[in-house]
Amino acid sequence: MRIVTTTTELKALCAELAAASYAAIDTEFMRDQTYWPKLCLLQAANESTSAIIDPLAPDIDLEPLYALMANKAVMKVFHAARQDVEIFFHMGKAIPEPMFDTQIAAMVCGFGEAASYETLVRRIAKADIDKSARFTDWSRRPLSQRQLEYAISDVTHLCEVYEYLAKELERAGRRSWLEEEEAVLTDPQTYRLTPEHAWRRLRMRSGNKKFIALAAALAAWREREAQARDVPRNRILKDEALLEIAAHPPADAEALNHMRALPRGFGASRQGKGLLEAVRLGLESPPPEEALTETHQRRGREPAPAALDLLKTLLRLRCNEFGVAPRLVADSEDLERLAAGDDEGVTALHGWRAEVFGNDARKLREGRLAISLRRGQAVVIETAGETSTQREPVKAQ
Repeated sequence: MRIVTTTTELKALCAELAAASYAAIDTEFMRDQTYWPKLCLLQAANESTSAIIDPLAPDIDLEPLYALMANKAVMKVFHAARQDVEIFFHMGKAIPEPMFDTQIAAMVCGFGEAASYETLVRRIAKADIDKSARFTDWSRRPLSQRQLEYAISDVTHLCEVYEYLAKELERAGRRSWLEEEEAVLTDPQTYRLTPEHAWRRLRMRSGNKKFIALAAALAAWREREAQARDVPRNRILKDEALLEIAAHPPADAEALNHMRALPRGFGASRQGKGLLEAVRLGLESPPPEEALTETHQRRGREPAPAALDLLKTLLRLRCNEFGVAPRLVADSEDLERLAAGDDEGVTALHGWRAEVFGNDARKLREGRLAISLRRGQAVVIETAGETSTQREPVKAQ
């Protein structure tokens, strides 16, 4: 098994990978004790070579790997790429382009909702993966042979999965569908953890402007603290405590000490002083306009359950016909908006999703489409005045 531990070895490997049309990449990282992911292992392969890269080795510089990620002549293949790409973005300021995410491709090709890597390997490569080493401390050295074998299998099989799915996409004429989905993965904005936008992670059910302004200020303070100390944000302040403080803002350290969600003596600590300053800023600042808009839309959007059920049924029927995973076409937010007649920001009404579902969703709302039972099966029918015509099902590509 080839294990790369020096910059010279890494340069040689990256040259080999750059000479081929694609490189399958996987990472092993730790994040349970840190804010930023700690990269512990990298695996890379193509049709002719495979290797494990040890980023914790003392004599290695990962710059050749980052250059490979930016090499547009080489397709970078991942499974469920988002966390891998986040690592490359924050560590090397490089976003892998072009990219092929086999999880998204599998959903486009009809492998169901969020097809797991093990499922794809079993169905496409006809192999089983030993997952016993999956939950392990990848930062410890030396790694065992079992750990190394598990790690390398994540990319050797990925090559076969990629080659199969790439052919399926071309055959079905759906390569553009995948590229549309992957646009968010190659957008740097996806990975910029801006403290001022940290409120988006919260589930704020109140439309009170004072509450929203305080929650946003506290979320920004917590994010900055977590980034600076490199600890998980909930280690600084749990969501429940943050929302409690926003609902009942403490006036001073003594009031902070009496809050059940905080440890004893918190008010006198450095963090306690910072939190009180965040409360002061929140009380003096207007709430984010975007937060107000989102909260207003959520509170005003209460679609009838039956309308929501009809749209869910239509989504399921249409996705079955096209052989694509429903979750990829429309999420619960899209369905709620459609049922309430609020089309703004509904991704299901644009691009290939409109062809699969969005156009028919509008027709269903307008009474130009209906769902009926025929011989015990739910079918989509076109309606026109007193007549109706059963929709011919689309043959999955």
